[in-house]
Amino acid sequence: MKLPMTRKGFEQLRDELDRLKREERPKIIAEIAEARAHGDLSENAEYAAAKEKQSFIEGRIREIETKMANAEIIETGNTSTEKVVFGVTVALLDVKSEEKKKYTLVGQDEADLKDGKISVQSPVGKALIGHRVGEVVKVVTPTKTVEFEILEITSG
Repeated sequence: MKLPMTRKGFEQLRDELDRLKREERPKIIAEIAEARAHGDLSENAEYAAAKEKQSFIEGRIREIETKMANAEIIETGNTSTEKVVFGVTVALLDVKSEEKKKYTLVGQDEADLKDGKISVQSPVGKALIGHRVGEVVKVVTPTKTVEFEILEITSG
């Protein structure tokens, strides 16, 4: 299954993978060796903690490698703003509360609500895809149903 992501999102994953392999992996190997030197491994909390951390790091490396292998980099520079698609920024008006929001639709790993980036796989992202300025979109989330009017679509 292809994972859509921006070039920036792909580069962030690559940078994290590089950091994990070059810095974190050697550091945890050294911590394990040091903990082993302390003797009895069955009662060695440092060893157990280091092995658990190593397991997490190795799992994250595998996860990132899989995501990168399945990545579909979508260039967002010349994205059409005729309708909502991956990579655009959408200005919305909550019809009920009249609160304005602005979201950029990105890949799952790039989503950061504090930064105004939502996943295209999120309930809001899924509901907005394909719609145009002026349309009212009903978004069903696990906690409530919200209606947004699309005010503007700009290139991400």
